[in-house]
Amino acid sequence: MADDNKPLNFIQQLISRELADGSVTRVITRFPPEPNGYLHLGHAKSICLNFGLAEQFGGACNLRFDDTNPEKEEDEYVKAIIDDVRWLGFQWDGEVRYASDYFEQLYLWAQYLIREGKAFVCELNGEQMREYRGTLTEPGKNSPWRDRSVEDNLVLLEQMKTGAIDEGRMTLRAKIDMASPNINLRDPVLYRVKKRSHHRTGDTWNIYPSYDFAHGQEDAIEGVTHSICTLEFAANRPLYEWFIDNLPVPSKPRQFEFGRLNLNYSITSKRKLKQLVDEGHVSGWNDPRMPTLSGLRRRGVTPRAIRNFCDSLAVAKTDGVVDMAQFEHFIRDDLNDNAPRAMCVLHPLKVTLTNVPDGEVDMRTVAGHPNRDDLGERQLPFTREIYIDREDFNEDSSLSRKKFKRLVPGEWVRLRGACVIQANEVVKDDRGEIVEILAEMIPGTHGEDPPEGIRPRGVVHWVSATECVDCEVRLYDRLFSDPAPEAGDRNFLDFINPASLTVLSGCKGEIGLAEAVAGDNYQFEREGYFCRDTESGSENTLVFNRTIELRDNWKS
Repeated sequence: MADDNKPLNFIQQLISRELADGSVTRVITRFPPEPNGYLHLGHAKSICLNFGLAEQFGGACNLRFDDTNPEKEEDEYVKAIIDDVRWLGFQWDGEVRYASDYFEQLYLWAQYLIREGKAFVCELNGEQMREYRGTLTEPGKNSPWRDRSVEDNLVLLEQMKTGAIDEGRMTLRAKIDMASPNINLRDPVLYRVKKRSHHRTGDTWNIYPSYDFAHGQEDAIEGVTHSICTLEFAANRPLYEWFIDNLPVPSKPRQFEFGRLNLNYSITSKRKLKQLVDEGHVSGWNDPRMPTLSGLRRRGVTPRAIRNFCDSLAVAKTDGVVDMAQFEHFIRDDLNDNAPRAMCVLHPLKVTLTNVPDGEVDMRTVAGHPNRDDLGERQLPFTREIYIDREDFNEDSSLSRKKFKRLVPGEWVRLRGACVIQANEVVKDDRGEIVEILAEMIPGTHGEDPPEGIRPRGVVHWVSATECVDCEVRLYDRLFSDPAPEAGDRNFLDFINPASLTVLSGCKGEIGLAEAVAGDNYQFEREGYFCRDTESGSENTLVFNRTIELRDNWKS
């Protein structure tokens, strides 16, 4: 999980004490997503924490889907979540688990609570239930059906289960305390009638347990020792404990809360992320601008960068907002160390080297990475016609070297990994647009210093015009232009960054990029970090997504 020199967080300290005094003999954690959307970066912190604690203390971590709401859950989400957890590099203990595995047991425990006089079937509708619940300063009122007989409650619950009761007409509620200062303890709902087909159990059930009723009991069935949740569940902990204390569960898990990951320039509400998808603001859950793990993966962010980022975050008892630049630092740091280098010209401008024989191909050998011998070497064909980036030439030869360190008429630049060239003549079309530069190679400068008197302005990237590959490059940026797009009463859609995606066609890449496999990362020298797109439909076209720029351009 974390390095050995990093101070233990409060959960690690607690577990260390429990293992030392024998109150816990083996740590069992769980990651329990609801399959109603794709996982996002906020989930990654919880994944790394739960799986990391199990790994650190020699325990186990379960992957369990809390699939108690058939209205919003789909197999698509289940598969995506399994893929994401596996992609991050974690392996759960045993088989994937589901709340629906325990539906029968949960129903038996609901009957148990009725027999113990601790649950009842209520006929208040949603609006009436809110009215009876009271407020933060005023106690609630007992339901008129709170004192039904055990026999009547059992009969009605069975009728709810078999579909004889209409949706919204009855609920099963716990009988706790309508005057409790904690509203979660004011006779919470255990079951609702929902005549919906479930993605695993089909039409077997017409009632489904609430998250609060199911979650703790699932933990108990699985022998979970540490049920670790984000802070919004702190107020639910007394209810979690009430169920554990009042049911004949096989173990006694405990709940602990930590601050969730909130990132500026981003949103993590599944409902709002789904809205972005449904309304077409993005191409899907795996759009590279999305904070979803599948979107980050498609963009070229590596699991190593995400894990390093999550391990750097404090596990504390307070919420906070992390600067997006902090996450981007870990992305750059990882790709700088591990991404092979390549050259790709995004805005091609043809340069003809008039003193290079037509048809001659001189193969130049350059390193695959400046600091990684294990990434080998690559071959760059040097030919009479090459492409440089249009932004690397300016016909104003009066520009100072300090202001423009690239090619101007009459002066020199070095081609990265190759020779020095001098621009001699500009060729324009009928509209006055520059279409070609006539230049010459300075002999003896391949890997050598130029003769005295020749001072290149700088170094530019290039590719052979006859030995290259065509590709499409997608320049992705932050999806939102405001650091807090959902703050207050604002509509987060108003802050979508109009420059979050720019598509460039007709880009020219070095010949070796033809071998790029979907998901391969590269640093396109002087341009940024890119990866080959993984989306179906890009198999026959080279499409590269920009993961991140070489430096942070969002600094104020």
